Amino acid sequence: MRTLIVLRHAKAAQPDGLADRERPLTDRGERDARRAGEELRAAGLGPDVVLCSPALRTRRTAELAFPGADISYERDIYEAYPDELLELVRRCDPDARTVVLCGHNPGVHELAMGLAGGDYVFRPGAFAVIRVGTPWEELTPGEGRLVTHWDPKER
Repeated sequence: MRTLIVLRHAKAAQPDGLADRERPLTDRGERDARRAGEELRAAGLGPDVVLCSPALRTRRTAELAFPGADISYERDIYEAYPDELLELVRRCDPDARTVVLCGHNPGVHELAMGLAGGDYVFRPGAFAVIRVGTPWEELTPGEGRLVTHWDPKER
């Protein structure tokens, strides 16, 4: 079995005059990103691969959630559709057991729903843990099983 963790960036500020890609996390976003990582570590889920959008808010979310992890910044995650995100996952190292994809809505939520279904919102800082039985390169919609969903506002 393989595990895909789909993580939405934590709460970001919206300062005037700042480009969207340069939006920082708020104080709450920083706390929520750390909490997301703590929740995943408590569940025994450490990433082999972290794929992350290059936007500041996603980079900071991944750094706080997975300190010391080797993070691959993928420009194609920014503003990506779910099928484009799925293609990035398909290109992961076949030996990777746990992959994190840290990105933006609506793409990350639609990816999680397409792979494993479920009925939940995907607020900033939320993640879905999805188990799959197929190799990454063969992953298709509907093949996953939602193990858990975590929302920082519900905890």
